[in-house]
Amino acid sequence: MGNPKRKFSKSRRDKRAAHWKLDSPMFQECPHCHAPKMPHRVCPNCGKYKDRQVVQYE
Repeated sequence: MGNPKRKFSKSRRDKRAAHWKLDSPMFQECPHCHAPKMPHRVCPNCGKYKDRQVVQYE
């Protein structure tokens, strides 16, 4: 098994994790009620998905 020949500096070690940041979630406007919703999901406000009523809210 290969072993490192010398110690990695903290700077070099921390550069690996520089791109681990989270992206903010994407939102779209519902074409029916114009509320923000996530793409490819049922609208939590009106319950429609692709021009069909999927969930009935009372």
